[in-house]
Amino acid sequence: MADSRAASRYVKSLLGLAVEQNVLEAVHSDMLMFTKLVESNREFKLLLANPIVKHDRKRAILERLFKGKVNALTMAIFDILTRKNREPLLPAIAKEFHEAYNDYKGIRKAFVTTAVPLDSKLRAEFEGMVKNYTGKTQVELIEKVDKDMIGGFILNVGDRQVDASIKNKLKALELEFSKNPYIKEY
Repeated sequence: MADSRAASRYVKSLLGLAVEQNVLEAVHSDMLMFTKLVESNREFKLLLANPIVKHDRKRAILERLFKGKVNALTMAIFDILTRKNREPLLPAIAKEFHEAYNDYKGIRKAFVTTAVPLDSKLRAEFEGMVKNYTGKTQVELIEKVDKDMIGGFILNVGDRQVDASIKNKLKALELEFSKNPYIKEY
């Protein structure tokens, strides 16, 4: 809990500085790249969280990996966090920065689960549905394919869910057939 609050404070500061210095897009792409690296490389994630590895060593590794490849502000936040011995927060900060970026830009995140991958026409329809529902002008649509759904879709926007899947309809039918109107229940 305390770590998430600390990460949130760093994210707010980083977002403010990125906007102030007109490097928001560059820092956002850096944070996305960092998140992708952490998710794809377990050893790197464990290195950041490892208390045995000295902080100056972690800073040297981060500098070697990212110097010249990321914005100077991104490099500065890496440096500040390692000097303050807070590098285990970096993955959380990178993920939370994406959420803060979306809020700042007015982008709404939505999750859609389908039985088959979406083509561009269906993707545009789902984005239009989310735009109409939320009133936002931009949508980040996260797609998931679930072969067990048979057909239809499940759309999650915030705390709302639209379940128009065949699997759900079959479950509802099964429940309806399990009720026998001719047998009196006590």
